[in-house]
Amino acid sequence: MKRAIMICMTMAAGSLLAGVYGDVPDAKHAWAVHDRNRPNPVKISAEPGLAPSDATVLFDGTEESFRKNWTHKKTDRKADWKVVNGAMESVKGAGYIETRDSFGDCQLHVEWASPVKVEGVGQGRGNSGVFLMGNYEIQVLDSFETDPSKDPNPNPNYADGQASAVYAENPPLVNASRKPGAWQTYDIIFHQPVWNGDKLVHPGSVTVLHNGVLTQDHWEMEGLTTHCKRRPLAPHATRLPLAFQDHGNPVRFRNIWIREIPSRYANTTHGGPAADEKDVMALRRKTAAALYAKIDVSRKDASTLEALLEVVSYANEGVYREEAMRHARAYRDFVGGLDDAALQTRKNEITGLRRTVRTLHKGGVLPDSCALSAALEEICRRKGW
Repeated sequence: MKRAIMICMTMAAGSLLAGVYGDVPDAKHAWAVHDRNRPNPVKISAEPGLAPSDATVLFDGTEESFRKNWTHKKTDRKADWKVVNGAMESVKGAGYIETRDSFGDCQLHVEWASPVKVEGVGQGRGNSGVFLMGNYEIQVLDSFETDPSKDPNPNPNYADGQASAVYAENPPLVNASRKPGAWQTYDIIFHQPVWNGDKLVHPGSVTVLHNGVLTQDHWEMEGLTTHCKRRPLAPHATRLPLAFQDHGNPVRFRNIWIREIPSRYANTTHGGPAADEKDVMALRRKTAAALYAKIDVSRKDASTLEALLEVVSYANEGVYREEAMRHARAYRDFVGGLDDAALQTRKNEITGLRRTVRTLHKGGVLPDSCALSAALEEICRRKGW
């Protein structure tokens, strides 16, 4: 009779589902380690020298692109930024420009060049700025000759105001500036501050690579950019324009693109600072339901048991647990009646199920006293597997 109820106790070529492999889901992680049910990221193209395929190109070197994507912040300006030789150039008196669209957390790529003709000193050389959300400035400046190792310093300046500084807050880790007139790159990863009403949850952060060199390493913002004083962080809209500064110097910009990225606090289902146990469990139950719907529980085979054990790793409750335990008891009774020769033909099947059960024990899904576990461990001990 025991053999009769087991239609075909042979593992299929692959599990009905993905299988239990790494540490199981828990209160802060909706997915197991190495979980094959976890969705893969969207595929994009990212070719050298080109904007990623999912980026928004804010300036491609044409007048049309400039007019389409940028506007002046003030209507009483005395001049206009211009497009020259594939670059948009600041003109004294033109004022700040900003994007017509608004952005929040982002990856930003900017190429810029200070004037070939060197004029002024310190803040007077090739001064401009990249203002994330119009509020957080990464300084643009000709800092090539600012070198404290020389006495005297050829171009003295305050540290929190030189190229790639978080202006008025944090100097760059190193000065990676190129010669005046040479094209330079900023690659910026920005996360805005997170608020719950008037309560600051996270100050936000910025990472900057200047000419491929890390100059700001996940710097957490202290305030809104200002000059000569500290201005504390304050709530603002979650999407605002990107702005570039006119500081009276003809600084050029080209190849500007931006990718919007999710906030770290948008992830409530898999680790991180915002993991929410209710959201985690809701996703685990959703996953369990989708996987259970694929299983034909009338089949009394090892693949069905393996699939049901995978389901309970997400939601060890209700019908999922009942079916898993029913199939576990049936499999225990089945293998308990096999002779050594029959067991040998099922070595991979049995050791595979033992591995799954051990993983579920480790994750607290199955109790150590599980009868199926005891039966599998005894068989493997006796057979030397």
